[in-house]
Amino acid sequence: MFKSTILILVLTCFVWRVSYAQPNPGYTPKIEPCDCIFKADSSLKTRCAYLIVPENRSKPKGKTIKLPFIYVESSNPNKHKDPVLYTAGGPGASSLRGVRFINRRAFMQDRDYIAFEQRGTTYAQPCLSCDNLAEAKKEAYRKNLPLDSVTLQAVKACRKKLIAEGNDLSAYNTIENAADIEDLRRALKIDSINLIGISYSGGLMMTVMRNFPQHVRAVILDSALPGFVNYEEDALFSINEAFNRIFSNCERDSTNTALYGNMKQRFQQYFSSVGEKVFTLKYLEKGGKDSISIKYGRNELLDLLVNILQDNGSLKQLPYIINQVMAGSQTPYMKRYLDDIFNSGGSNTMGMRYSMYCSEQIYFADQHLIDQQNTIFPYLAGLRFNNVDHPICSCWDVKPVDKVVKTPVYSNIPVLLASGDTDPYCRPFYNDVIHHFMPNSQRLLFTDKTHAPILNTRVGDELIGVFLNNPMKKVVPDGKMVVAY
Repeated sequence: MFKSTILILVLTCFVWRVSYAQPNPGYTPKIEPCDCIFKADSSLKTRCAYLIVPENRSKPKGKTIKLPFIYVESSNPNKHKDPVLYTAGGPGASSLRGVRFINRRAFMQDRDYIAFEQRGTTYAQPCLSCDNLAEAKKEAYRKNLPLDSVTLQAVKACRKKLIAEGNDLSAYNTIENAADIEDLRRALKIDSINLIGISYSGGLMMTVMRNFPQHVRAVILDSALPGFVNYEEDALFSINEAFNRIFSNCERDSTNTALYGNMKQRFQQYFSSVGEKVFTLKYLEKGGKDSISIKYGRNELLDLLVNILQDNGSLKQLPYIINQVMAGSQTPYMKRYLDDIFNSGGSNTMGMRYSMYCSEQIYFADQHLIDQQNTIFPYLAGLRFNNVDHPICSCWDVKPVDKVVKTPVYSNIPVLLASGDTDPYCRPFYNDVIHHFMPNSQRLLFTDKTHAPILNTRVGDELIGVFLNNPMKKVVPDGKMVVAY
């Protein structure tokens, strides 16, 4: 919790500075009050500030960065003193927007909440944005240019811009991110803290558990991507498993065998036969006067379906849409797909994403194993399952992190692991591997759900509250929608 002296500084608008003993003497993190970008419901008190730390802790006297956080107080006068800290996935996603709805969370009845923006993301200073990438992608589709080469040119231009602005791109990684969380905990004088991580930030929270375990009380990991796996080397295996789950659900539940029978075989046959075939559609940009002819192929069709596969709100529509695509009725769905490209700037801060991914995943990934997946799954061959790859990372040129990040995290801290059975990105298999090295962890499988199920369902929210109140006690879900194992 904030101390009374800090509250006085907030009220008088002075810079909020806190000193503490730290593992790396040579710098003192500072907290500086700021206006709130987002606020919680008016029934809850919201306070906002920047954490100011070195950009690169190996250069403690060098450039500093500002990382915003939002502190929301529980209205319970008898609340526990161990707050919950959340930071988003991606890597590259902002962590702050969810504060607007935090009053709905069950744990707010008993604990304060901290939303912490990771270094390099949307509201941090600096923000490692690559705004030119979205425009480059649009231009590639407008003129039917090779997307990969157009993207590489945009990546080079973005890197040049960020370097010219004085940013050390190699300083934006999970090890520094974890140290930021520890600095914030110390600066706020929090003795015991609970952590929530989702997708990439699941791996981030595990790094906090490894590097700074002493004050971590409990951890919730939702569809975690552990840093010690090489995601690229099994990405198509994960996507294939998720599609197979959809197909088996159709076999189990559908009475319309003419429409939904034998979907797995039909899907594999169709996308194998598409090969390098090129389709064309007329597309009118928003605000445009004349339609343009846009070419697309198997990669775009699969990407369209995977986007739906990772969306809990659209998941039930997926079997019908797969049938429509295979029947040739692709235009309405491809227009929506293109709408997302032409009307959106992207949800992740790509410069930060490149620095994290290149130094921690791509550097350690075996291109031969990545390519071998195309042979095993010819119907998925060529799918761009990630917007970061070896050619991009060769351009981005950041230093690899210490190889310890590729080793399992051993911990006795109680952990609640959640996953969805149709998640194409972070399969339940990852939770099994994490659980193997964390004997006080519990696994929850959400049936007929995809990515990030515990944070995006009412039943999941209730289970988080139950776990946080007694993290060493076994969580007992309903056994239908959620299965403990």
